[in-house]
Amino acid sequence: MTYEAPTSAEEAVAAVSGDPSARFLGGGTNLIDHLKLGVSTPERLVDVRKLPFDAVEQTDQGLRIGTNVRNSDLAAHPLLRSGWPGVSRALLSGASGQLRNMATTGGNLLQRTRCVYFQDITTPCNKREPGTGCSAIEGYGHYNAVLGASDACVATHPSDLAVALTALDATVVVLGPDGERRVPIGELHTLPGQHPEVETTLAHGELITAVELPATPLARHSTYLKTRDRASYAFALVSVAAALTLDDGVVTDVALAWGGVAHKPWRATRAEDVLRGQRLDEQTIAKAVDEELQEASFSADTAYKRPLLRGATTAALDRLAGGLDRKESR
Repeated sequence: MTYEAPTSAEEAVAAVSGDPSARFLGGGTNLIDHLKLGVSTPERLVDVRKLPFDAVEQTDQGLRIGTNVRNSDLAAHPLLRSGWPGVSRALLSGASGQLRNMATTGGNLLQRTRCVYFQDITTPCNKREPGTGCSAIEGYGHYNAVLGASDACVATHPSDLAVALTALDATVVVLGPDGERRVPIGELHTLPGQHPEVETTLAHGELITAVELPATPLARHSTYLKTRDRASYAFALVSVAAALTLDDGVVTDVALAWGGVAHKPWRATRAEDVLRGQRLDEQTIAKAVDEELQEASFSADTAYKRPLLRGATTAALDRLAGGLDRKESR
């Protein structure tokens, strides 16, 4: 393996795009694990940590976050906490304090699944070795996807940050050999289909340079709620990024994204449609969740996710509303 640290983004992009065996190295909190496990075997590492993408800047449209901004620094940034509190909560839900001090914004979005079979090179995995099969379908399925899965892969996406950004319509700025382009966060990650090894719409060698967040009243009233097996350093069983605006108790606008349920952060647009124009109560929220889950597929291992999604979505909206309409709930 060779290592290099380019001094410009263009140099880094040229180095990786011209070499199929090359990988970008950011915070390393995911890639280094995979090197140790034998999951990833690049022949060339291109370190982008010293590139000048470590600023959080206020713009006319909102906030621009450099790809190298550390998760801890971003979570504590006063601009993010005041204008996008749900994103700050999502960052603080991830991993541990030590890892958040290393993990970067761009790297967090591109982390790979924590499926136990993907990380065990002795087992078949279509994501790791296309065409070998999916061990998780008939194996340990506690964390499996319930939405958008296929017979080739039932893994879930692990990023908390990506779920919050999906709810708030972030844009990912990408630099490639042909120049810069902007990708809506909802179009960054892919569902598995028959090619679960393809996880994003980025071409090989494209580098995330920034994330842009629009400033909206909805974003200022956002939160993130994560349910997991233990209080820290655990990935989501399910998670909910929510944003809400009310007018005299009636939902004028709402945004919902779920984690722990699919190969990508899942924007719950059907649930949003049910909630708009309604007063918030437990029955209405349960109806909205069930509408979103119409095409979900549950196994005995994942059946718990339906009531957990109802409870987590209710709790997140309850937090934002300052209390649900209890008259309708009785």
